[in-house]
Amino acid sequence: MTIKRIAALRTADDFRAHCAALGIELPFDAAAHGSAYYELEAHPLAAPYRLRGGRVIGNRFAVHPMEGWDGTRDGLPTDLTLRRWRHFGLSGAKLIWGGEAVAVRYDGRANPRQLVIAPHTLGGLAELRETLLAAHREAHGSTDDLLIGLQLTHSGRFARPDPGPLYSKILYHHPLLDPLHHTPPDLPALTDGEIDDLIGDFAVAARRARELGFDFVDLKHCHGYLGHEFLSARTRPGRYGGSFVNRTRFLRELVAAVRRDAPGLGIGVRLSAFDTVPFRPGPDGVGAPVDWRAALAGNAYGDAVASDDAVAGGDGDGIVYPYAFGADLRDPLRLDLTEPAAFLALLASLDVELVNITAGSPYYCPHIQRPALFPPSDGYEPPEDPLVGVARLLGAAAALKRQFPGLLIVGTGYTYLQEWLPAVAQAAVRDGWTDFVGLGRMILACPELPADVLAGRPLQRKRLCRTFSDCTTAPRRGEVSGCYPLDPFYKNFSNELHE
Repeated sequence: MTIKRIAALRTADDFRAHCAALGIELPFDAAAHGSAYYELEAHPLAAPYRLRGGRVIGNRFAVHPMEGWDGTRDGLPTDLTLRRWRHFGLSGAKLIWGGEAVAVRYDGRANPRQLVIAPHTLGGLAELRETLLAAHREAHGSTDDLLIGLQLTHSGRFARPDPGPLYSKILYHHPLLDPLHHTPPDLPALTDGEIDDLIGDFAVAARRARELGFDFVDLKHCHGYLGHEFLSARTRPGRYGGSFVNRTRFLRELVAAVRRDAPGLGIGVRLSAFDTVPFRPGPDGVGAPVDWRAALAGNAYGDAVASDDAVAGGDGDGIVYPYAFGADLRDPLRLDLTEPAAFLALLASLDVELVNITAGSPYYCPHIQRPALFPPSDGYEPPEDPLVGVARLLGAAAALKRQFPGLLIVGTGYTYLQEWLPAVAQAAVRDGWTDFVGLGRMILACPELPADVLAGRPLQRKRLCRTFSDCTTAPRRGEVSGCYPLDPFYKNFSNELHE
């Protein structure tokens, strides 16, 4: 398969024709590519958004939370972390979704340099927020319409608080992920009592975040980490597994605990709205789904889901795949947004207004989570044109937005669009596909992009993220994350300075 690079799509007709050839639909506004874009009387990306309580968010750009692998071993931010948060402020985005994935306790860290929210780190976390505010004030004036969150997490199956192997905390044994990630077959799953204790840790962390001045916390339910794993815990017995009601008990009790211990603090959820089976490199290096049917043969999963309203039996061989939230249990390579929609309905009933839609996990299916032309060092060549992945992400967010117009939806997948990001982003917001355009990798490469778009300045093409994936490869090698190809600071950066 030959993948056409985005930079080679020179005209709007080129972009449209390529999308048509791929059989995908993306919102698109040709006027957003060139000076006519900036002459529009109503600029969708500059429109303010008013929350139910009356708080105003000044524009439609959001910064996704990122792990920099650049904290100290005991969970404090460093000058590198401060530099990244300063860039968040300079970006001009008015919604900072979590800023950073911060572990609620030491054993929940995804890497040995991830930030932790604890008594000894509160001063450092406060400095991050103040640095962001100062940079935003310096570059863009008022911060009254800026909403800043902090993402709270426990990494669960992918916890690695110390150098070396994973220190997994699992909810159930996964017949495909366990062998891929060397999970001991006799590793005990977290007990219901341990989960109850963890909910208390989240509540303490939320109270601390409120005291530090953050506007909301993101109760992370994405990317294969613990919150996400609850949603696929169909094989887990007890109060936190099996039925949809039980699999969402963790969320309900988290929300109740945060509201009890941190009254007035906003709550958001970043959700992997769909998932799939693990992918591995094939003989040609291209990603291919593992043979899940062969892996589950002889261990057919039927009885355990008989009580789940979402499932009635399976294919003729009795094998269904219960481990992917938001996927068809009979064909997990296909989306099924029935349960994700039920999850958003639950959020709405809990008066949780802020929702960030993502997908999958970087640990076993990165192409659906983070479309990229170039894989990280431990990844695989893309099994599809990454624009197909962009369309899948945007389409899922749009489908959920249509069902829940009262929820604030942040979309994911825009960075891969590169030169065509403004054209798609403007149309997506204008046409109701999403409320906010979320950016992650692009902010590492070119933090000024939102401000440039809103001010009518030309895009800085030489600084656009081209999805080289070095920001992921570096952490896989135990180094700090950053844009090594395009950020001069990281081009000349020695990771030895961080040891």
